[in-house]
Amino acid sequence: MIHLPANLCLGGQDIFASIRENSPTGEFIANVSIAGDPGANSVRLCLTGENADWFFLEEKTIRLNSSLSRALDKELHGSVLLAALTCYEGETIQSEYRIMVEILNENDNKPVFLEETIQPVNISELAAVNSTVFTVKAIDADDDTIMYVIDKQLPDASYFRIDLPNSGKVILVKALDYETQSQLQLIIYAIEMSTKERYNASATITVNVLDGDDLYPQFQPCTPLSQDRGHVICTNPVYRANITETMQNITLTFSPGPIHAVDGDIGLGTHVLYTILSGADNGRFRINNITGEVTLTKAVEDRLLTPTFKLDIMASQVDDPKKYSIATAMVLVLAENYFAPEFNSSTYQGFIMEGVGSSSLVSTYGNKVLVLQAIDRDFKDGINPKIHYSLRPKSNNTKLYHITQEGHLIARTSNLRASEKHFLEVLATDQESGEVVKTSVDIEVLQRGQKGSPKKLD
Repeated sequence: MIHLPANLCLGGQDIFASIRENSPTGEFIANVSIAGDPGANSVRLCLTGENADWFFLEEKTIRLNSSLSRALDKELHGSVLLAALTCYEGETIQSEYRIMVEILNENDNKPVFLEETIQPVNISELAAVNSTVFTVKAIDADDDTIMYVIDKQLPDASYFRIDLPNSGKVILVKALDYETQSQLQLIIYAIEMSTKERYNASATITVNVLDGDDLYPQFQPCTPLSQDRGHVICTNPVYRANITETMQNITLTFSPGPIHAVDGDIGLGTHVLYTILSGADNGRFRINNITGEVTLTKAVEDRLLTPTFKLDIMASQVDDPKKYSIATAMVLVLAENYFAPEFNSSTYQGFIMEGVGSSSLVSTYGNKVLVLQAIDRDFKDGINPKIHYSLRPKSNNTKLYHITQEGHLIARTSNLRASEKHFLEVLATDQESGEVVKTSVDIEVLQRGQKGSPKKLD
C-alpha cells in the first residue's frame, strides 16, 4: 500500500445540511471537502454514528439512503439526523467530522380525531341553551393548526354551533326534547387552517337525548289537547262507577278504568302515589296509594239523599310531590236491580202504507200505532226511565227506520215499495245496570188503501 501525505484527510469540516421528509433515495445532502480523493489513493471515508444508515457515500458526495419501504418521516424519525464522517489514511484515523441533517417538514398528514372525543354523547333534555355540551379534539402529526366546523346540511345540526373554530367546543343552540326526538346525529370536520392543502377529517357523532323530569303525571287514558306529540298535554278522564245501597267493603270498578296515572316523562317512568283530595266522605271511600284501587268501606244509607259521590283523586310523583295531576271519579248510587227488562213478545208485527208522506209511524193491524216497550219489574209501574231503545244494524232495512225513546217506529215512507217485507231487531238497554234485551219486528209494506191482517205469532 502506498502511503500518501497525511494532509489528504485535512481540509474537511462539520456538515450541516437539510432535506425534506419523503425525499427519494439518492437525494443530495452535501459534498465532502477533504483534500484527498477516496478510491484513487489510500484515503478512505466511513459513515458512523446513530443515524449513519440513512446516508451513503458516492465518492465525495453524501446522499440519502431511503427506500420505498422506508421513507424519511419527520414525525417518525425526529427533526435531526446525526452521524459522523471518519477519514482514514491507511488504517489510521486522520480526522472525524460531525454530520447534522435537519429534516424539513412537509404537509403529509391529515388531522385525526381522538377517539375518546367522538364517542356517543349523552345530553339531558334539560341542558341549558348556549351551554357547552361536549368538546371534540383532533391532532395533526404535522402540528398544523386545526379548526372545527359543523356540517350544516344535516337537519340535526340546527341544535348546535361552534363559536371558537379552533376550540372544538360544541354549544347547544336550542332546547332539546326527549319526547320529540331522543337521538340526534351531526358531522364535524377538523380542517387544517394554515396549509394550502387544507387536509381534513370528519367524524359522525351520535347525541343521545336523556329524558329530564319536565312533565307531570298523566291519568290514563290520555286524551291529547293538541297534535304535538312531543309535549302531550292530557285532558284527564272522568272515571265512573256504579254502586247500590247495600254494597260495602268492595273494590269499585271504574270506566274507563282502572284509575291509573303514569309519569309524563316516558324515559324516567317515575312511580306515582294516589291520594283522595276530597269526596272521601269520612272514610267511606279509601284509595290504595300504590295501585289506585278505590274501596267502598261502608254502605250508603239513603240513595235519595246522596245519589252521587264526587272524588277528586291526585296522582303525584314519588320523588317530587310538587309534580301532580288531578282527576275526577264519579260514583253513582243505583237502586237494587232484581229484574232485567223484558219485552212482552219476542216478535212484533207491523204495517206501513207506501207513499204516504215522507215518513209515517209503523202501525199494528186495526190501524193502531205500534209501541215497543220493555217492562222492568224493579219499578212499580214497570217503566224504567233509564231504558234506551236502538236498532241493531243487521241489514239495510235499518236505514229506512228510526225508533224513538218512547218505542215508536218511524219509517221513511218515500223509500218504501208495496209488498216489501222488512225485518228489524230492537234493543232495549238499561243504562244503569247495562242489561240488554231484544225483540224482533216484521214489517209489511201495504198498497194504499190495503188493510193489514193479523198473523199468528210463534
